[in-house]
This record gives sequence, C-alpha cells and structure tokens, in this order.
Amino acid sequence: MHRAKTGFLNKDGIRIHPPEDFAGMRASGRLAAECLDMIAGHVKPGVTTGELDGRIQAFIEDAGAVSATIGYRGYQHASCISINHVVCHGIPGSKVLKDGDILNIDVTCILDGWFGDNSRMYVAGKLSRRDERLINVTHDALMLGIAAVKPGNSFGDIGAAIQRHAESHRMSVVRDFCGHGLGQVFHAAPNVLHYGQPGSGPKLEAGMFFTIEPMINLGRPGTKVLSDGWTAVTKDRKNTAQFEHSVGVTAEGCEIFTLSPAGKFHPTWAT
Repeated sequence: MHRAKTGFLNKDGIRIHPPEDFAGMRASGRLAAECLDMIAGHVKPGVTTGELDGRIQAFIEDAGAVSATIGYRGYQHASCISINHVVCHGIPGSKVLKDGDILNIDVTCILDGWFGDNSRMYVAGKLSRRDERLINVTHDALMLGIAAVKPGNSFGDIGAAIQRHAESHRMSVVRDFCGHGLGQVFHAAPNVLHYGQPGSGPKLEAGMFFTIEPMINLGRPGTKVLSDGWTAVTKDRKNTAQFEHSVGVTAEGCEIFTLSPAGKFHPTWAT
C-alpha cells in the first residue's frame, strides 16, 4: 500500500517533516548502516564485487526490507560499488578486488516505506599513504559539512565547508553529482551541492531530510559516464573517494540517521 507523504512543502519546494517522521528515518538509516557494517569483513583481495552485492541483497531481504536500487531506472543490483577512479554508480559484477584497491559501497534500503541511504569507503588489503590521505580528507569534509547543518544556516554553508576543506588539501570536489532530499521517496528536493558560497541557497529548517555525500578527487573534478549509462569515472583516471550520511535537521542542529552501530564508518577500524 502506498503511504501518503507527511509534512508539507516549503516555499523552496523542500518537504518539512513532522517530528514523528524521524522514527522511520532512524530505523531505515540504522538498517542501511548495519548492512555496510556487515559487508566490511568481506571486503578483501580476491572477492568479486558481485559476491559483495549478493551478500548485501540477502541482508536487506532477510531484514524484511527492500533494496531501493533494484529496478530503479532499470538498475538490477542492491548496491553500487565504485573502485579506485570510479566516482559513483559502479555496477557490481565479475570484477575481482586487488590488493590496495579502495572502494565505495553505496546502499539504500526501504524499511516500512522509509528510505535509508548511505555509503562509505573500504580498502582491500594494504592501503597506500596517498589513498589514506584521500579517504581522510573526504571523511573529514563530510563531517564538516554535517557540522554546518542547523536551522538558519543555508545549503551553501554545507557546500562551502566541504569545498574549503578539500581544496585546502589540494584536492577537488566533484560537481556533476550531489546529495538529495529523501524520506518516503528516494530522491527529492533539494539538490545538496558539495561546493558553494556561504549563505547561498535555501535556508535549513527543522524537519528537512537529505543526504550529504561528497565525492573528492585526487586530481581534477571532471567526470564522465561510461557507455553502460551508470558508471562515472574521473576524466584524469586519478583516484576518488566518497562518504555519505542521511541526516535530518532538528531544532538544535542535526541528527545523523546512518551512524555505524559497529563503529566501522571509517576504514581505520580495520587497522
């Protein structure tokens, strides 16, 4: 049964959810995070991305939830797995992980009509110093963006915090993809840019739900989509990293719905 959307649209077309909607987002966000906790122990050299995706699909279904990506615009997998210079939307399959590969795994589940969306970085084998720095900068950029989330601030404040941090480390922010509103739908207003000017864009209001998911490149920000229509890569073939949380704006600031229950959001848990 389709559930009627709650709340209302503000003047910017962004849905403002009532306080009771936070419970559904907490549950779906936790499940998505638990899924990424589960897969952490299976990321190692010699494993295929298809094997990882199979475990993810089984986990979501065993929990009584549904994968939001299976069937979405023809996509047929429960995750996107993006390795090394793949920016996002990497398609799981026969690709075998090699020692030193870094990868982003992105999972969205639907639990009782609510969407939980998150991604994080993993390492197969030994992590290089260069990629460790990339992962750290990307993680910290996300958390600085989240720190800017509070009523009265703007979406530009989020993007500016992320951009400032990445560029201070001589890295670049991908412009071609962004975060998005979610809740009882997969994608909705607003577009959450990971760059911008402080004070620009719509104002943040309590009850907004959205993702923040910066993609940071070691090289230039340019990307291109391959012929499969999904896989986006860096034009200069340099490595990239991404972390994603789903958040809700509260009266005091921000609630992160997709915190890792096992403390495995950052790959340093494995070292």
